[in-house]
Amino acid sequence: MGHVVNKHGIKVDQAKVDAVKQWKIPKTPSEIRSFLGLAGYYRRFFENFSKIALPLTRLTKKSMNFVWGPEQQMAFDELRKRLCDALILALPDGVEDMVVYCDAFLQGLGVVLMQQDRVIAYASRQLKPH
Repeated sequence: MGHVVNKHGIKVDQAKVDAVKQWKIPKTPSEIRSFLGLAGYYRRFFENFSKIALPLTRLTKKSMNFVWGPEQQMAFDELRKRLCDALILALPDGVEDMVVYCDAFLQGLGVVLMQQDRVIAYASRQLKPH
């Protein structure tokens, strides 16, 4: 599944981290989709995934010309950095003391589930224009 589970929590598998570090800059929309597919699997490990990935997501639309610029490079670098430095999530301890923090903005929705000041899970979604 791409995770290592131990007594300290859940973290991203190091082999996957190494693959992300070596990922070359995408040259086509399908290469971006491939990168976002891998990155999207780990979206729960950090907040604002959809907001960060937006410049890359735009390039996958058929109506957009593929122009790799500074905004796309920054998004690609930020996603790679965050994927390589993903924090360890704690395992839930029962169902008591769960707290959900939500943040909605015009482009997306972010949610964090916490228990006893430990992050249990993240969720981040891009909103549709309509």
